[in-house]
Amino acid sequence: MFRDRKPRILYLHGTCVPPPLDAKRNPFCWLSSYVEGDVLQDTWFRSEEGALDYFGAENFPEYTSGNFKFHFKLPPPGRPSTPKWKMALFFVREGLRLHKQKPFDCIVTYSHMMPALCGVLLKWLTGARLIVQIATSPHLSILTNRAKPTIKDRVLRIYSDVNLQFTLLSAERAHILAPNLLEAYPRLRNVKTVVFHEFVAASSIALGNPSVSNIILFVGMPWYLKGVDILLNAFRRLEPEFPEARLQILGHNPDNSELRALAAGIKHVEFLKAQLQPKALETISNAAVLVLPSRCEGMGRVLLEAMHAAVPVVGSDVGGIPHIIRDGENGFLFPSENVEALEAILRRLLADPALRERLGKRGREMALEEFTEARYAKAFAEMVYASMGADPPTGGRSE
Repeated sequence: MFRDRKPRILYLHGTCVPPPLDAKRNPFCWLSSYVEGDVLQDTWFRSEEGALDYFGAENFPEYTSGNFKFHFKLPPPGRPSTPKWKMALFFVREGLRLHKQKPFDCIVTYSHMMPALCGVLLKWLTGARLIVQIATSPHLSILTNRAKPTIKDRVLRIYSDVNLQFTLLSAERAHILAPNLLEAYPRLRNVKTVVFHEFVAASSIALGNPSVSNIILFVGMPWYLKGVDILLNAFRRLEPEFPEARLQILGHNPDNSELRALAAGIKHVEFLKAQLQPKALETISNAAVLVLPSRCEGMGRVLLEAMHAAVPVVGSDVGGIPHIIRDGENGFLFPSENVEALEAILRRLLADPALRERLGKRGREMALEEFTEARYAKAFAEMVYASMGADPPTGGRSE
């Protein structure tokens, strides 16, 4: 099977972030060594003119990257993204249209929510195999979005759990980011799972020098789920002892008035606007330590990016973070929401440049061994082939 051709996949992408134009940063270019197909997704462009400025007239509305074609849904005028019901119609209608042109062997969905429901329907209508990628730690999701979950949050959590179990029991494989992410769901015990990391543009990340930097960095959003308030409180307590230290908060926070109120009185905190990936990677490389104090986390892609930059990492002991951070080897773990424990770790790191350098160096070694683009592409391809009962793929791009 597949000796004379590559498997053809339909990827339903649950994001509105446009794909990078640089082939080295685009996961589908790396996947093209093994598979081919089409990608359907929303975009954050407010108009066709914005998309044309980004892609160029020759690359929109269809953008080709390697052996994949991207097909985009522009949001309605005045909306930052397309309503979910319209995206669902787009996924199903466009998926069926493309399948009629050239049949798909496998459907892959990013998220167990709406894209996965569409994936189940398309599986029934086309006969293709289905893989559901779990991008979060589902048993911690939604109820950790705010300090006091609302009734709506609790209803959405029930909906999420129902979706998770229905779609995974309908799929041939589930891709999870850490081995423990489905342990809270005994009904899913027999679901076939594959564990590997998210794509990281490793070869595009510059080496940092954490022993000489004084920047504690956080990258992510939304701020409460990611635990930024915990980091602010820890930094507030240690700032008088380390007046040279700086805290940078990088992420998309359209209304950060509440976050700024939490930071009141902290002298050396800076809120950075959301940055495109190349600039964000540069910011990571300039840090002394990257902190991810999340209340819910599937893995934490920024941890891998920091490791490739030889920057030590600190994270809470939730979700897939302990799968990435080996305590005392490439960074440190602390009990979730424990401000005092995080403060103690940061004090130790700020006071010991040699420790930062040692942890960062070991983290980079681990990243180069385990978390490269080529390893991601091979693991993804093996998952696709296994879902169809085919022999593992051969070839691929080198490390």
